[in-house]
Amino acid sequence: MPGPEIRQVDRNVSFVDQLASGAGPVVLINTFHVEPGTVERMLECYALDAAFMRAQPGCISAQLHRGVGNSSMFVNYAVWESAEALDRARSKPEFRALVDLFPEGMIASPLLVEKVAVPGICLA
Repeated sequence: MPGPEIRQVDRNVSFVDQLASGAGPVVLINTFHVEPGTVERMLECYALDAAFMRAQPGCISAQLHRGVGNSSMFVNYAVWESAEALDRARSKPEFRALVDLFPEGMIASPLLVEKVAVPGICLA
């Protein structure tokens, strides 16, 4: 099966249900576990995928992070105007084709989050 294996992060709500939530703005936090020998390929695929997503309506920003110490674990942090905008972009055949290019053995764990207000600490 091409593309990464998708693993649920939240036991209480699926990523698909999060996309249908109507929430916005949202942050997509997607953790990637990559086989050490496929890191360069993953980075090439991520560059193509991120360029496509950045061109989609509603995408505000994207940033990839890598675990330190030559880790093969990555975290993508992408800000979207809404869950609906992200879902529309993910539904395009061009996106599906790009996802299928990612290396075998890669595991993706996506989660949508939104700001939470904590008095005296942060604003929503």
